Amino acid sequence: MTSTLTLIATLLLSGTSLAVAQTHSSGHVPGMDHAAHGQSAPPQEVILTEPGQGAFAALSEVVRALEADPETDWSRVDLAGLRAHLVDMDRVITDTIVDETHLPDGLSAMATGDAATIAALHRMVPAHAAQLTREDRWTATTIATDDGVELRVTSADPATVARIRALGFFGLMASQDHHRAHHMLMARGEEAHAH
Repeated sequence: MTSTLTLIATLLLSGTSLAVAQTHSSGHVPGMDHAAHGQSAPPQEVILTEPGQGAFAALSEVVRALEADPETDWSRVDLAGLRAHLVDMDRVITDTIVDETHLPDGLSAMATGDAATIAALHRMVPAHAAQLTREDRWTATTIATDDGVELRVTSADPATVARIRALGFFGLMASQDHHRAHHMLMARGEEAHAH
């Protein structure tokens, strides 16, 4: 009888140990033992790469560049002006309503929206058209009205005409890589093309 009781006690203890072991590891992948978390080394610092909303990210990047430059003249820095420009960019991209018409030699795009969007279009589109005309493959002109701005981009080259039409208003507004340099000039309080 003693040997039977010993066998039962051994089986019960073994079962309990097995149940405890399964409880600690059941459904967990290695490294997920909650009891051991307090005993492990602290986790590596995570560095996020996206500082948030687009305008905030652009401002954050500019601030880091200004702070890293020992030549920054802080008395001239104009981050409020850059922020206003970034708000204009956002309005032009998200709030503008565009009616595009294919021309034999290019595209006419009539851009409009609410009062704040029209004001942003008046500031942005003519200035960007001036940047577009720095390329000799096309001509860009604008006509500002009370209702918005017409952007007209034309070319004598059929391949360029196809490109103009494919880009459309928004692609043309986003073309050329002058924006970052322009933003740094604005942030430094230097006169870039006015928009």
